Formats: sequence, C-alpha cells, structure tokens
Amino acid sequence: MALQEYKENFIKACVSSEALKFGTFTLKSKRISPYFLNAGFFHRADLVRSISTAYAQTLKSYSDVHPDFEFDILFGPAYKGIPLAATTVDKLADVDLEKFGMKSYSFNRKEAKDHGEGGNIVGASLKGKKIVIVDDVITAGTAIREAIEIIKAEGGEFVGIIVAFDRQEKTPSATDDDGTPRPSAIGELRKQYGVPVLAILTLDDIIEYLRALGNEEDLKRLDAYREKYKASD
Repeated sequence: MALQEYKENFIKACVSSEALKFGTFTLKSKRISPYFLNAGFFHRADLVRSISTAYAQTLKSYSDVHPDFEFDILFGPAYKGIPLAATTVDKLADVDLEKFGMKSYSFNRKEAKDHGEGGNIVGASLKGKKIVIVDDVITAGTAIREAIEIIKAEGGEFVGIIVAFDRQEKTPSATDDDGTPRPSAIGELRKQYGVPVLAILTLDDIIEYLRALGNEEDLKRLDAYREKYKASD
C-alpha cells in the first residue's frame, strides 16, 4: 500500500537530514534498535517547514474522516513542544485557511511568572477550549500526562494528542524478552483518556517505505524488531 504523499515527503526529509538513521542503537529502555529517529534535528528552516506541514496534514486527514473531531488550540509542552505548536498552527492555515485559520497555540512555562499578567501559560488561554497536545514522541507518557494535568487545571478540555512518530512497540519491562503481550505507551494513553492519539509516521510506515525502495537488509532487521517488540494494541 502506497504511503500518502505527505508521509513519504516527511520520511525523505528525515532520511536526508539524518534525523532517521538505520544501524544499531541502544535506546533508553536498553533495547537494541535497528533504527533511530531524532526529531531534534528539525531545526533548519526547510526541515521546520517539513515537520510542521506533516503535522498539519495529519490533523487535516484525521478531521476529514472524523468531522466530529474539533479543537481550538494546539498545546506545546515546554520545551520541545513549543516550536512544534507554533509552526504547526501556521501550516494549518496553509492547508485549509477556512477550516483552521482561527486555531491558536499555547504553551506552558517551566516556572510561573510572578509579575505582569502572571501565570504559567503563554499564548491563548486554555479555559473553555478544546486542546490537542503536540509533541515529538511518546516514550513513557509521563510528560504528556503532566501536560494533561496543566490543561485541566487551566479549565481546558483535552481532546487529543499528535506526535511525529509512533514506534508501535510494547512498553519495556524487567522481563523484556519473555514474549508477554503488552500495549504501547500510546495505546495506554488512548485507553486511559479515550482520545485520538495521532502520529505522522509509524514503524509500519517506515517499513513500507523501505520495502518500496527494495532495501532488503534494513527491512529484514526492522521486520524482526517489530515482531519481537510489537505492541498488543
């Protein structure tokens, strides 16, 4: 199955910038992964445009299929989520000005401001608004849960999450290689909060891209990794 154009363009940008690499990488979980994606590489103007456009296209694609999915604000958790929220709102206006032109962004301060208007929220007020959290990846879900609590404390309604990449692998455990089925961190968030968790790319997308290229060596290693650690959700 061919990838959507915006997904393929984003993968190409990841590979050309070396944000996506293939090889042998030790993850924080101690798993040995045949690939690694570092969204922090998207700091150059053309790459910022690439990732923010891909976020915007992902939101548009989902909302086209689910017209009841509505949001007012993209919330970027400090610090990595801040530029992602701001640049994605800009690209939302490009992909559909009529539908998304009035969307806003907001982010939190790490330390509350004690002068001027005060508070720890910068940008649009969250009170009474529908909020989608934007971040690069979800590892354990701790940072996302903290953001959800901030939204609730500010009187906002949390309605979804969007990330750059879903590894589609089960959460780590002390007996990581015992074959026990477990959900992914993203799957746990979906179940706990009952909201959509969107991703520009998944591991399945990258595997399909390699398959189309005929890259048999890396494809075999990613297939084996997926089979070993695939999530139950």
